[in-house]
Amino acid sequence: MLAFVGLGFVCLLSLAVGSRSIGLGTSVDALSSYDASNPDHVIVHDVRVPRTLIGLMVGTALGLAGALMQGVTRNPLADPGLLGVTAGAATAIAFAVLIIGVGPLAGYVWFAFAGATLGVVVVYGIASFGRDGPTPIKLALAGAAVTALFTSVTTLLVLRDLDTLNALRFWLVGSIAERGDDVVAQMWPFILAGVVLALACGRLLNALALGEDVARSLGQRIARARGLVGACIVLLAGTATAAAGPIVFVGLVVPHVARAIAGPDYRWILPFSAVLAPAMLLGADIAGRVLAPPRELGVSVVTVLVGGPLFIALVRRRKPMEL
Repeated sequence: MLAFVGLGFVCLLSLAVGSRSIGLGTSVDALSSYDASNPDHVIVHDVRVPRTLIGLMVGTALGLAGALMQGVTRNPLADPGLLGVTAGAATAIAFAVLIIGVGPLAGYVWFAFAGATLGVVVVYGIASFGRDGPTPIKLALAGAAVTALFTSVTTLLVLRDLDTLNALRFWLVGSIAERGDDVVAQMWPFILAGVVLALACGRLLNALALGEDVARSLGQRIARARGLVGACIVLLAGTATAAAGPIVFVGLVVPHVARAIAGPDYRWILPFSAVLAPAMLLGADIAGRVLAPPRELGVSVVTVLVGGPLFIALVRRRKPMEL
């Protein structure tokens, strides 16, 4: 309940805080009794409501994707932004928009799914070399290398046209600014499908957490379970990247907080991640609006400032045998 209350409060702040400060009461009035002649109401209704809704959906998607990745890989360092998923999706989107000329989000989101899938396959393929298989540190290193490669390709594609670079600069750094109702309308069916599938994976992840042999003895088909979870990750992370660009560390930080609150049961970790992640993302977006006025920082810049130290701490906690 406190998580929902906190999320609701952050949503209200997202409507009120910005380059033009608007009172919480006025923000609520803009929702309940919209007045088109009131400039504050127009700002809240036309700019901040879509931005907040996109933040809610993107945050939920990234939080669930991170929890699913940590569960299916049994790797506490897993995150779509660190293991090449969002970078692969971003490269595929840049290719679709700049080379093929695909227009609306509903068109290039399919390329995001393909790019995200490619990122997963390449990272796990590289990390699987060697006798010990894909250890957490090997996955993190392979993810960093593949992410750097995809980011370089995306940059090369975008630099072909400076006008396109200026138009996509907010998306490239990861931002929920300058998005409208059209993005909300195009992304919510994908997010809803991903959330429903993800929440249904709690029992699967609990079984996988016990080890493959135990999971098989409980009647789980390991390949099918991993395929289902992988499809959820691609669906959620690909849609989030298509809407807001590559945003990192939300999927890393939030599942650890959810696990500290709810314990090891993924039937609770997943719902908590779905509530806490949008609160973190919107909080980072609000911080980005006020840290460097009159300009704004992309939300991904703020999440890196928060998640980077935690990632370093998690790496330092790993035992030498796990390196």
